[in-house]
Amino acid sequence: MKKDTHQRAVFLDRDGTIIEEKHYLHREQDVTLVKGAAAALKKLKRAGFLVFIVTNQAGIGRGYYTEGDMQRVHRFLLGLLSRDGAQVDGIYFCPHHPEDHCNCRKPSPKFLFDAAAQFHIRLVDSFMIGDRISDLEAGRRAGARSVLVRTGYGETEIRETGASLPADHIAKDLPAAVTWVLNQK
Repeated sequence: MKKDTHQRAVFLDRDGTIIEEKHYLHREQDVTLVKGAAAALKKLKRAGFLVFIVTNQAGIGRGYYTEGDMQRVHRFLLGLLSRDGAQVDGIYFCPHHPEDHCNCRKPSPKFLFDAAAQFHIRLVDSFMIGDRISDLEAGRRAGARSVLVRTGYGETEIRETGASLPADHIAKDLPAAVTWVLNQK
């Protein structure tokens, strides 16, 4: 009997989900983890999930900051998480302006499909967590379940969308979202 080698993953939006929302964040000194974020990511890894960050970075396409600025922020973020024992398996980012109509900007599921192909992920057993409808749509389009967090733009999305919100679950914050994910079969 062949063993199933497909893995489960949790894809996470960056701003407003793992770190506090700051308008066009591009400096390391402005990075602040959402309370409990590192511990939540550690729980996911202990449960056997791969963990990825999937982020739209339109500030690059708009010329507000460079890809190098974003990479420095990512190195700093990974260092903060690592210092608390949390690990991320990869970061996927879209540097394009929304009007570029690229194929990678969320709600496109491209990065989820890319990770699934590279890491043998079973998307139907995976999750997308974020604070925007575009995050939820990316997860849904990839066949994953989606969780909206109320941090970042989450409350605004709930208020503006109401009952038509395409979420499988709404959580207070990332730690609560991870608790829900870990309770799913």
